[in-house]
Amino acid sequence: MTAFMTIGANGNWGFVLPFRGTKLAALLLVAYSIAVSTVLFQTLTNNRILTPAIMGFDALYVLVQTIVVFLFGAGYSSLVGPRVIFVVDAAAMVLFAAIIYRWLLSGEVRSLHLLLLAGVIFGVLFRSLSTFLQRMIDPLDFMVLQDRFFASFNTVHGEILSVAALAVLVASAIGWRFFSTFDVLALGREHAISLGVAHSRVVTVLLILVAVLVSVSTALVGPVTFFGLLVANLAYHLAGTARHSIVLPVAILLAVIILVGGQTLLERLFAFSTALSVLIEFLGGTLFILLLLSGARR
Repeated sequence: MTAFMTIGANGNWGFVLPFRGTKLAALLLVAYSIAVSTVLFQTLTNNRILTPAIMGFDALYVLVQTIVVFLFGAGYSSLVGPRVIFVVDAAAMVLFAAIIYRWLLSGEVRSLHLLLLAGVIFGVLFRSLSTFLQRMIDPLDFMVLQDRFFASFNTVHGEILSVAALAVLVASAIGWRFFSTFDVLALGREHAISLGVAHSRVVTVLLILVAVLVSVSTALVGPVTFFGLLVANLAYHLAGTARHSIVLPVAILLAVIILVGGQTLLERLFAFSTALSVLIEFLGGTLFILLLLSGARR
């Protein structure tokens, strides 16, 4: 973090420190949100190749962006301001998660696998609707819209950081109350119930917290599909245990090192010649394929 703030800073420190400090705060928020949400999601689903992206959050983010540009044009962002856009994006994703969780987890079925299947189906539906609307958007507006489909760590607005930090802080405080149940939930539904955990209630609350963290991260910098998969599996490998008191801090630390270190290298060494999100998605996608192949061999 010190290197990110100081390397190559030869100009006015009154400008450099707030400018780089805003980007550093955004990187830390995104690293924390993605690492914690992915580890918790894998614990709840008992599957280490799944990420919250399977619930269709990324596709919903793209659909919301597409609908807004379709209705109001690409210039709407300069009229309403980044804070309103951030709140609308995050609220849409959390509302979607709350509706689908209540629908599929509060009935008699209460199947987590059915919930994941519904997430996949809704993701396909959102992508199809986005593609349909994008075909009717003005070409100039579409060029602006395309930039929002990919994560960017260079265009974070400082005025939305306080809102994002508050949402992450509240979600973390609520999640901390259930920390003692994380290791028990990883044993599976039947074991958790037999050990006295109110499984349905705890799972529903934690899934909503995961949705809040993912929504904040996505609304802040854009969709990053495979980053959580990368840091979570590296954390399990390095920690050598599944205990959340060890895995969660390791995953957060890895996420911070990868994001802040990677952004420092790209900005100072490669002069923004490529985007960090592209490299992360490439490494995460490769790891996803390797995990699938290793699972198929077993």
